Amino acid sequence: MKLYFFPIAPNPTKVRTYLAEKGIEIELELVSFFEGAQNTPEFRAKNPLGKLPVLELDDGSILTESLAIMRYLEELHPEPNMVGTTPLERARISELERICENGVLSAVARYIHATKSPLDLPPKPQVAEVAWENLQANLEVLDARVGAGPFVAGDRVTIADCTLWAGFNFAKFRDVEIDAKYANLLAWRERFADRPSTQI
Repeated sequence: MKLYFFPIAPNPTKVRTYLAEKGIEIELELVSFFEGAQNTPEFRAKNPLGKLPVLELDDGSILTESLAIMRYLEELHPEPNMVGTTPLERARISELERICENGVLSAVARYIHATKSPLDLPPKPQVAEVAWENLQANLEVLDARVGAGPFVAGDRVTIADCTLWAGFNFAKFRDVEIDAKYANLLAWRERFADRPSTQI
């Protein structure tokens, strides 16, 4: 298998953090967004949307969504478990991962690309305002849900931690500050930053 990635992009970061936490080794291939490599015919043949990450399987088939990639790999490598072991635990972890994805990672990405895009996209103040409001609402919910931790969904690392880390990492890359009032999330970020999986 081969994972196509770009190191700054949040969705590839989510998958690479997951791989590191699981101890899964996969061949990596850099696709440079800054050089427009995602727009080449060769890459568009793998993902017509031009997005990352892309997982190329041994038979040449492709998976293109980060959550789908993690769930597929979880089926192949069920230990250590990162998606839940009971129906309710799986639902809770999935719920939190979706909040981290839609409410933090995606909101951060929309805000950044509407204000100071690393891809030189034009500013869009109205989009930035909506994204910022959405981010704050979800941070408030997550801060209460995470509590004292140690991890997003309880006492062990899950896919929710990988997604939240990717969102926070992208925010840091473009100097987007997380308000000090979200003390539980900031404490989580400090703890998680010490893990080997974040040193990728």
